[in-house]
Amino acid sequence: MLTAEELNMIDSGEYVFINIELFSRSPDLTSKPWYDKNDTAENNERARKAYTAMLTVTPKQPDDEEYTKVSDKIKAIAEAKYNYTFHDNEPISVFVTSFFDGVLLYANALNDSIREDPTVLTRPLNGTDMVRRMWNRSFMGITGNVTIDANGDRISAYSLLDMNPTTGRFEIVAHFQHNKLEYVPGKTIHWAGNRLDPPLDRPVCGYDGSLCPDNSLPGYAILSLVLGVVVIIMSVCFFFGYRHYKSEAEINSMAWKVNIDDVIFHNSAGRCFRGSLHSLVKHSSQMTLMSDDMGSLSGDRQIFIPVGLFRGCKVAIKSIDERNITLNRSLMLELKRMKDLQHDHLVKFFGACLDPAKSFILTEYCPKGSLQDILENEQFQLDWMFKLSLMHDIVRGMQFLHNSDIKAHGNLKSSNCVVDSRFVLKICDFGLHTLRRSNADKDNDVENCNSHSYWSKLLWTAPELLKMEHDRPPEGTQKGDVYSFAIIVHEISTRQGPFYLGKLEEEKSPQEVIYLVKGYPHIVQTPFRPLIVDIPNDYKEINTVMQKCWSEDPAERPDFNALKSIIRNINKDNETGHIVDNLLKRMEQYANNLEELVEERTQDYIEEKKKCEKLLYQLLPQSVAAQLISGEPVVAETFDQVTIYFSDIVGFTAISAESTPMQ
Repeated sequence: MLTAEELNMIDSGEYVFINIELFSRSPDLTSKPWYDKNDTAENNERARKAYTAMLTVTPKQPDDEEYTKVSDKIKAIAEAKYNYTFHDNEPISVFVTSFFDGVLLYANALNDSIREDPTVLTRPLNGTDMVRRMWNRSFMGITGNVTIDANGDRISAYSLLDMNPTTGRFEIVAHFQHNKLEYVPGKTIHWAGNRLDPPLDRPVCGYDGSLCPDNSLPGYAILSLVLGVVVIIMSVCFFFGYRHYKSEAEINSMAWKVNIDDVIFHNSAGRCFRGSLHSLVKHSSQMTLMSDDMGSLSGDRQIFIPVGLFRGCKVAIKSIDERNITLNRSLMLELKRMKDLQHDHLVKFFGACLDPAKSFILTEYCPKGSLQDILENEQFQLDWMFKLSLMHDIVRGMQFLHNSDIKAHGNLKSSNCVVDSRFVLKICDFGLHTLRRSNADKDNDVENCNSHSYWSKLLWTAPELLKMEHDRPPEGTQKGDVYSFAIIVHEISTRQGPFYLGKLEEEKSPQEVIYLVKGYPHIVQTPFRPLIVDIPNDYKEINTVMQKCWSEDPAERPDFNALKSIIRNINKDNETGHIVDNLLKRMEQYANNLEELVEERTQDYIEEKKKCEKLLYQLLPQSVAAQLISGEPVVAETFDQVTIYFSDIVGFTAISAESTPMQ
């Protein structure tokens, strides 16, 4: 049993050891057979644990009166004739009781034989016949009911002993008789391994483990597996190392760097046009791309962004006022990310020149001007299809920007949304905030904090950012961009400029608007927002989206992923068509606006031409005026005699001063 314990056959609970004691009635069976006083306490404890997996089977000991009488007689004969004294409660040997029952069985068979043939005693007995008479017989012996089956085997009764884990003693827990197991009331078998039910007749893997195939890998397979894992780990490390090396190499290669000699600056006789509004309505200027950051709003200063050529592409050039630029890894990484950023609704970043003598940023040139210019131009008609297309372009661009490494815009407004030659809206002035905002700009903000321009450019800023005052992060927040988008949507819907409040008795200045926006809940009871105007029923959902986007709590504002789906559902009639069809609709609408504008300008031209002709006929002879109007050269006429008339108008100087030029 100690060996079984060493082989873990006890703790597993899969094995039960059957101990058969047919001829022993020793009290040791019900005491502590595992205990050996000559062994160590450790081994005795191990033996006790091992014996929990052992069950003992022994013949059942009768307890009736007949058995007691025979037992007492046998003990007396043993003491009288053989000088053997039984101990107290020591049962007699099973040999004696079995021999006694055997004599009774033989006697019963012999009596049956005599009854059939009384002469059987006068001749030798037939042993075979006597044996067969003992079969299929049942009688009451001293050990109880004795039954011999047809094969001559006795059907005996047995007792089952199990060790009580508390006392360590074996106790009778059941009796097996008449082919049926009967438990002693209140007793159960304690199975080893803390099992609650008996183990299987045969272990799952068999006694020798042959039923469970050996799935363990051989040595060479384990070695191959270890080497494979090592190779994989080395490959992963090499991959990430190479990626890091390549990334660092790309950062250090400075692919964004622009050589100033590669840029052709456009400067036509030193003349600059006023802004992108002229490029959209009057002519295609190469000096039109303007941003509110550079003072495009009505304010204290107006600065224009020039354009130029870079490697055959027309680009917008934005100067950098900062001269002491520290080109550290963080800045180079941001420049690389800007260079890698490519999307249809984001202005492409070509590169930057950070020379101390002249620093500037090159971005994609969009000749149609900014969204602010388009909305302020009353001659440009915008239907709701066009308005929704503009909103959708902004949402798609901002969704891509928020999912990129740039994370947020921080300065989203209508003047930072420009339209290219294909009438596609693109977002600009994102990223590179350390370069876009110089120390001079920061000083000017402090100096011009009471100017109209300073407060106007804050109309798109979220209230939680306004409350930070000068601690606002230049890169902004994603929820702040959603708020800015809501102001742009309102601007597109009303075409009344940013933060339209309706016709009030007293118009509020941008500074007053900003003061009220960030004054909730201390100054105003409800969040101060632009006036929501009525729009067509088919697009009422726009107002709902707009209100969600400018919620006071940033957590309540949807992100641009959700806004993309919402705007697409509102604009589903236009989105279902091909992108070329949508672009053609935009171009057709733009062409119709241009036709109306040309017709209006043509009519003005005809009226002015008539005025010029009338004035020409008044100043010159009719023949001379007709020749000049038709574009023919005027032939000089000669006369033999002429009369010259001199006249003077009294007070002509005073009359001229009081009259208009046309008079």
